[in-house]
Amino acid sequence: MFTGLVETMGSMAGVRFYGESVELCVKPDMVNFTVELGASVAIDGVCLTLEKLGGSGELFFTAVSETLRRTTLARPNAGRRVNLERAMRADGRLDGHIVLGHVDGKGRIVCDEHAGVSIIRTIEVPSQLEMFMAEKGSVTVDGISLTIAKSEGRNISVSIIPATAARTTMSIKKPGAEVNIECDVLARYLYKMVKSGGLNAERNQSSNDSLLQKMERLGF
Repeated sequence: MFTGLVETMGSMAGVRFYGESVELCVKPDMVNFTVELGASVAIDGVCLTLEKLGGSGELFFTAVSETLRRTTLARPNAGRRVNLERAMRADGRLDGHIVLGHVDGKGRIVCDEHAGVSIIRTIEVPSQLEMFMAEKGSVTVDGISLTIAKSEGRNISVSIIPATAARTTMSIKKPGAEVNIECDVLARYLYKMVKSGGLNAERNQSSNDSLLQKMERLGF
């Protein structure tokens, strides 16, 4: 599990393709970015397992076909800048929100609007993720925990403060660029529960009831 608080950026130092999989070599900017073999690291929000270490601090991971299909890692290139976060310790502080590192799909940056020292960034998400985007709710973009300021159809708006821009790839990516999107895990399970009926009592209710009425009967 992760928090969506990026610890450091890094660069892809090497890429090797093996059939439908790819080996990624990542060099963190942080000198003491210590990771044990077999541990998880979020790379632009994608949870991958550390398989081996290089002599100069390089980290080696394998991304399989399913990961490549769903994420921006499908087009890796040497030198690409990425966001990095190690898995959260059980005794750690949860400052962002619960992030699993299981990317749901790829979004696209539509436009940026300057608001003082911050940037209001509009992102178009895939149609199948639209129902999980709620105003004031959480979303993970390239591994960054962000609050949705506005949600209109497939477009969501998030605020990029100077600290976020300085410490992540948000300052590098421009309109038209693809980003990894992970929905709030609570929204996913709530949607599944409401859609499937959740409780036996719910299944006996009218299918014409509103979402709020269904949620009330389920105890929310």
